[in-house]
Amino acid sequence: MAAIATQTQEVSSPWGGGRSPFGNVSWGKLMMWVFLLSDAFTFGSFLTAYGFIRFKAPNWPDPEKVFDAAPFLGHGYPLVFVGLMTFILIVSSVTMVLSVEAGHQKDRKRAALYLFYTILGGLTFLGCQAWEWTHLIHGGTTLTGNPFGASQFGQFFFLITGFHGSHVASGVILNLVVLIQILRGDFDRIGHYNRVENIGLYWHFVDLVWVFVFTFFYLL
Repeated sequence: MAAIATQTQEVSSPWGGGRSPFGNVSWGKLMMWVFLLSDAFTFGSFLTAYGFIRFKAPNWPDPEKVFDAAPFLGHGYPLVFVGLMTFILIVSSVTMVLSVEAGHQKDRKRAALYLFYTILGGLTFLGCQAWEWTHLIHGGTTLTGNPFGASQFGQFFFLITGFHGSHVASGVILNLVVLIQILRGDFDRIGHYNRVENIGLYWHFVDLVWVFVFTFFYLL
């Protein structure tokens, strides 16, 4: 009897084989979390290096003066224009949540509609970022120079915001691929919308990273 009880206990143990210790987590979602963790380390390294160089440089430019010099909206540009960019990303994150929820409910039309809104928000953000870059360069902030102080400001700004922008662009492309799959009815035939949820995790990560980029460059 003791041997039978021991055998039953071993089989029921989550580490005893026969089932995954991660429960119902799909392989795709697990790999997405691993990727996001590694990507978080990359962004963290960039922002840490930026903070180190900023406080080490004796002539670090005042970000408010740098952005106000760009021919955007005049004085107060960072709080207005970049605040709008942040709001766009936050709204796109909300529409992503709604798309995932609709996917769980097997509502193909709503899932596609909200995913389209998410793509539209991402494209709008990228357009705003391109406009920002263009006017900053016209204002004198480039990779090789900065009339307001250390040239490293421009180097870090274009590197980190460009790296984040590439993530937004990648997210837009992935969302577009998933949208096409939804419209074709692929997920209805498979019976689940896990891919919508996985890409949603990526999109929320991109939005979260922007909060840190926004804080480091525009508020501090």
